[in-house]
Amino acid sequence: MKNTIKQVFHSGKFLVGFYIFLFVLLLCIIYPLIVTYDPLEMVGSGNFYKPGTYISQQEAALDDGYIMNMDASEGKLALALGEDELAKIEEYLTKYAGITADQIDKSNLEAMVELWKSNYDPELKAKGLTSAKRKSYRRLDSELMDALNSSDVIIAKEDPESGELEEVKKIKGTNFVNTKDVVNKRTFVLGTDNFGRDVLTELVAATKVSLRIGLVAGLIATAIGLILGLVAGYVGGLVDNLIMFLTNLFTVIPSFIILILISYSVGTSARGVMMVAFIIGVTSWPWTTRSVRSQVISLRNRDHVNLSKLSGHSMARIIFTDILPYIASYVVMAMILQISSGILAEAQLSMIGLGPATTKVATLGLMMNWAMQYAAHLNGSWWAYFPVVIVIALISFSLNLMNTGLDQVFNPQLRD
Repeated sequence: MKNTIKQVFHSGKFLVGFYIFLFVLLLCIIYPLIVTYDPLEMVGSGNFYKPGTYISQQEAALDDGYIMNMDASEGKLALALGEDELAKIEEYLTKYAGITADQIDKSNLEAMVELWKSNYDPELKAKGLTSAKRKSYRRLDSELMDALNSSDVIIAKEDPESGELEEVKKIKGTNFVNTKDVVNKRTFVLGTDNFGRDVLTELVAATKVSLRIGLVAGLIATAIGLILGLVAGYVGGLVDNLIMFLTNLFTVIPSFIILILISYSVGTSARGVMMVAFIIGVTSWPWTTRSVRSQVISLRNRDHVNLSKLSGHSMARIIFTDILPYIASYVVMAMILQISSGILAEAQLSMIGLGPATTKVATLGLMMNWAMQYAAHLNGSWWAYFPVVIVIALISFSLNLMNTGLDQVFNPQLRD
């Protein structure tokens, strides 16, 4: 056993897969100890907030702050000039102001604004310039002027007795606040999802649940496949024919179709996390059964098995003491693949709305489903779905790499 374990941990492929999987596992264990927020807490009141640190505007505005020898107007200008605004400026300058495209440098915002200021005419009437376009250009000009306006911002509060506004503070363009001084702040490394929930915290919790689903489904599928394969391979005859008929029946019909039908028939109310894991497990055993059966057939006439038969040992003892140890490594590899398949199957089911029907926990598949329903892929909210895809790929890749490494260790034909 010691020698076998040493061989396993000397396999490069196994080690790479093992370290990736260990990293994911440790993240699921350690992260909740550090970040104690509820993974499904709806922090934001809107959809898909960008990744970053969010601070209280009220606290930042009322803080005494610091006077810096730099103006914040450049930052305001960068916020005002997005891709759409830059495209509008370029369109106006080239179509109606006689500026050539090589005179326009979108990377230089100040130069773009100077060109706009010197060439924009709100009263211009030109061919193709509709009333709607003229209004959009005026709105753009107004936004630019507001961004360039460095006048003080006055903060006032209402007097409860007179109802009049009283000036509290003036904020100049040179006033800055150190974010470390702001108490009310929250960092969202991966932003928020469609429900305003912290994606990173939700992703870690979802990964843990998906791993649990994969483990339970893998254990069930491997147990069913192992028992049926051992019995069919050793007993043979009519029992083998019956088991193989059932196995072939499940093999002919795509397992995912059976999975969908069973999930749908169970009903939404009963379709919890463990129920989905159970359904995946009981529909994923056929290929394990066929593989174990073929291994047992090659072992049942070996000398040590025949010796046990002649000694009068029971069938159960022969199977579990004389045959099972010889295919134990193969069973472990089959279970690793079943766990990977279980995680992918849950993701597929959830994507079509037949995954766990719960609002108390998240899974990787449910996160993908929510992102798809709220069109995260269309509005550019990559943080709502891309990290989920990466985690699913990492888990699947690591488990398959571990399986390949084990196969190289236990299969002499694949050794270097």
